[in-house]
Amino acid sequence: MAARVPQCLARSLLPLLVVILSACGKGGGNAPAAAAAAPPPPEVGVITVATGDVGLVTELPGRLEASRVAEVRARAAGIVQQRLFREGSDVRAGQVLFRIDSAPYVAANASSQANVAKAQANLAQAAALAQRYKPLVEANAISKQEYANAVAAEKTAEADVAAARAALRSTEINLGYASVTAPISGRIGRSLVTEGALVGQGEATPLAQIQQINPLYVNFTQPVTEVMKLRRALEQGRLKRSGSEGALVRIMLEDGTEHPQPGKLLFADLTVDQNTGQVTLRAEVPNPGAMLLPGMYVRVRLEQAKASNAMLVPQQAVTRSPQGDTLMVVGKDGKVSPRTVKIGGSQNSDWVVLSGLTPGEQVMVDGFQKLRPGAPVKPVPYNAGTGPAGTAAVPASAPASAAAAAVAKKG
Repeated sequence: MAARVPQCLARSLLPLLVVILSACGKGGGNAPAAAAAAPPPPEVGVITVATGDVGLVTELPGRLEASRVAEVRARAAGIVQQRLFREGSDVRAGQVLFRIDSAPYVAANASSQANVAKAQANLAQAAALAQRYKPLVEANAISKQEYANAVAAEKTAEADVAAARAALRSTEINLGYASVTAPISGRIGRSLVTEGALVGQGEATPLAQIQQINPLYVNFTQPVTEVMKLRRALEQGRLKRSGSEGALVRIMLEDGTEHPQPGKLLFADLTVDQNTGQVTLRAEVPNPGAMLLPGMYVRVRLEQAKASNAMLVPQQAVTRSPQGDTLMVVGKDGKVSPRTVKIGGSQNSDWVVLSGLTPGEQVMVDGFQKLRPGAPVKPVPYNAGTGPAGTAAVPASAPASAAAAAVAKKG
């Protein structure tokens, strides 16, 4: 027969069972509540803005041009006998490039030398006769007319010598033209003629072209409205000039790399193109390694002025639209709000912010895809190329716009 629990013992255990069951019921109800607790705020990359003197950079298209260009032409008529340079090489001023058949000019020069000798002989004879007549006319041994004729003959002989020497100099020059030399130092292109070609018949035949490519010129245009706006800002003191020697110029190549040598602005044209409303500018760029070539298309980064008390913000943090430029600012409470700012230009990969921000504020640069309307965020320092907490940075132009719209709608 099974043992029975005493009635008094059952009555004493009943309160304990109630307490245990109640505790179990409370624990089961808290598990779903803990699971539904809010997640930690997401981390977003931010920068803390600070003011300073910032250069205002304008990027404009341009073309490179040789600083000096000289065409090598044949000034003596004849047959080309030799080409004395390697195409595409560097040549120096005065270097012989071509030799033209000089035989006719050698003969002409020899004839001129003979004419000079003949004229000098006639001068010596006329001078001796005038010298001999001088004491005779003083003694009235000859007439004064004869003496005057002798003196005139001497003067004529002197003039003949001068004319013969001038003709000799002319033949020497023509003989020198038979050796065609480089007018300037630079890099020579391909030869336009070959040995055996007849050149110089009636006009100066082009033989080659020399270009001086260190330094190079870069020609580019800027809207006249921007030029006038910049001048007014400089006159009013809102901006100051970038450098004492003119605006700084950086050259960006087609592959996106920057030329290591900075240039300087030489001049701006005095007239405005009536068709485009553009002003032509020219800058000089050093080219010691001949990395740049004439005719190349480049992007010119022109720093004409500096803005005081301006701030730099990464370009991916700013959303640009016809309605204005906006960015996201993280407040002290961790809430994100859009802010309208005024952009004054660019510097490398940053925008120059002239107004709309206060020094010390935190601007959101990365993590726009993590934003939730009304939810706080955890700001962490942003490192270019990595993003917050070592995550990969994502271009934030479109996400920033969407996040700004969501936060604005919530507010």
